[in-house]
Amino acid sequence: MTAPLPRLLAAAIAALLAQDVSAQSPADEPTQLDRVTVSASTSRIPDSEAALPNTITVIDREQLNRQLALTQDLSQVLANLIPSFTPSRQKLTNAGETLRGRKPLYLVDGVPQSTPLRDGGRDGHTIDAAMIERIEVIHGANALQGLGASGGIINIITKRAPRRDGESFQEVNLSASSALPHESDSAGYRGSYLFGTHQGAFDFVGGASYASEGLYYDGDGNPLAINAVQGDLMDSRSYNLFAKGGWNFDGDRRLQLTASRYQLRGNNDYVVVDGDAVNGIPATSERGDPEGEGPRNRTTSVVLDYTDKSLGGGYLQAQMYWVDFSALYGGSDWEDFWGDGRDLHWYDQSQNTSEKLGGKFSWSRGDLFGLRLRATLGLDLAHDTTSQELVRAGLNWVPETTYESWSPFVQAEWWLTDTVMLTGGLRYEHGKLEVDDYTTIPANDGGSQFVQGGSPSTSETLSNIGLVWEATDALKLYASYSEGYTVADIGRVLRAVSRPDQSVDSLVDLSPVIADNQEIGLDYDNGRWVAHLAAYWSDSDLGSRLQYDSATQTYNVARERTEIHGFDGNVAFRFSDAGQVGVAYARTRGRYDSNDDGRVDSDLPGINVSPDRVSAFWTQTWTPGFDTRLQATHAYDRDFDSSDNDFDGYTTVDLLGRFKLSLGTLSLGIENLFGEQYINYYSQTTPPRNDTYTAGRGRVLTVGWSHRF
Repeated sequence: MTAPLPRLLAAAIAALLAQDVSAQSPADEPTQLDRVTVSASTSRIPDSEAALPNTITVIDREQLNRQLALTQDLSQVLANLIPSFTPSRQKLTNAGETLRGRKPLYLVDGVPQSTPLRDGGRDGHTIDAAMIERIEVIHGANALQGLGASGGIINIITKRAPRRDGESFQEVNLSASSALPHESDSAGYRGSYLFGTHQGAFDFVGGASYASEGLYYDGDGNPLAINAVQGDLMDSRSYNLFAKGGWNFDGDRRLQLTASRYQLRGNNDYVVVDGDAVNGIPATSERGDPEGEGPRNRTTSVVLDYTDKSLGGGYLQAQMYWVDFSALYGGSDWEDFWGDGRDLHWYDQSQNTSEKLGGKFSWSRGDLFGLRLRATLGLDLAHDTTSQELVRAGLNWVPETTYESWSPFVQAEWWLTDTVMLTGGLRYEHGKLEVDDYTTIPANDGGSQFVQGGSPSTSETLSNIGLVWEATDALKLYASYSEGYTVADIGRVLRAVSRPDQSVDSLVDLSPVIADNQEIGLDYDNGRWVAHLAAYWSDSDLGSRLQYDSATQTYNVARERTEIHGFDGNVAFRFSDAGQVGVAYARTRGRYDSNDDGRVDSDLPGINVSPDRVSAFWTQTWTPGFDTRLQATHAYDRDFDSSDNDFDGYTTVDLLGRFKLSLGTLSLGIENLFGEQYINYYSQTTPPRNDTYTAGRGRVLTVGWSHRF
């Protein structure tokens, strides 16, 4: 069922404008709700007076530090704090991890990290956690950042230099982790150093990090199965070099240059021991010497930002970026790859490469026409070239594919009264895909096929409208309608062509995915109670569903109508200055049209939607130098009507303690405190494979020390 939110918004505006506000004395100062706000790199609106009419989660530095004392997996951090985010796979790949049933767009300081042209599932691991200041999440489809945000936006904000002139800092973080009790080769360690300074017109922050991860173990003390193809976080090493320098011309104008180099690479020390998925026996790992190189992520980025807070009476933001990303996957036996018997056990590895060039420009001005009206005008430009090659064969599995887009937009905020704000905007997205003539690989079903290239283009006008009502000092109600835009996994479509006489221009599967997101919700904060509740509906007339091909043991893209709806909410109570408890819950339901009759009739499988989850926490400051956090998450059982891959839920509990020392802070974290033995959500809800049927991580002890001086 789809709620007619645009009509509801119009009626609500009329009703709210008709309120009797005469009870407030003209001399009274207007009250302001203590809002959750996000940065301009996320919202595209500088100095916004109110949060967007969407569910917003801001993981601040304190929350992030607590979670990183338990795990360095950013997907796990997101899952711990956002129940509508799919449970982490605890792997290098984040394929199957969704937000409200759709893929989110990952950004770093507003720069896109996702690779929608060939979604390799690696966009959640492009920067080390030591370089992160906070994470801002906007839930639900929207077009604020352009291509890719069908499930929402996850914007990672990097460390910043000191704000005050003459200030400097140094920051050191050291930590070590191990299975508890300790198991062979389970030890991991990491360290990072950052330096920041602000001297006159110039400021700088930069640093380096290094990490080595050991082998992970499940609750029964068995080593987890290495993901030999998609890549793994365990048995790996990573480093990150990061630098950000700024020049403040004056109080209004600033130029900033940011550069980052990140790599995570598997050590290739283990091989998979198949389990028995049908009988519930998980795969494990044993020492070995697999062929080829270990899977890796490697990304290099350079970003130039310029801001002018007084250009034409408004605020100018300009950003230009270059991102070079490559993801090497583990190898596999392609059997008679060439189809001529020359090698019946051809071994090869694939590698995704993506180069992004782009620019984001916006100018915003408030108090237009003597009203409390702010308008933002902008233009986004993007050039993304992506391909997937087979390294040993020297062939492109996915041909070089270029997507060029230009997208002007306008966004407005208008305070109709002191308590009612209307938001709205339009974005015009024009995209062009260019693919030269190519030939599919010989290992495809039907052998190599010549495919005529083409340059299909699309143009879409995307709208959004929202209403925010600050009913009281503590209570805010909102409703919104927004449209998000992405493309299906074009690489999967192009590489899977198995019939002759095909052309790129005629492949209907290249049509964009337009997601209509409608949401109603409330936020409440009176200083002691904090609550958020939201219901949402997300529909796509031509959605993108991953469909398993049992013959090739791979996923193809199915283009069908999809409808997703759900509810998420959280409540927290501060019972004293030293203690707080809270609970959060998320429920998601997704259906798709399996017979092309225009009506949804089947459950979306687990790779497309997350389980219903509830989480709870208790934080307590016992003394000025000692605090704890206890948190638990339960994923509920789920049955899928069109699959034998139903889900048996599980519960995990984490405990963290932090001690202030005379020099620095010591942290002790235990992930999965009670050693729960469980099979992860992805393994349970995808077609059974003995090599990827994997348990979740068991009890883990992490000891860390940090000091900022």
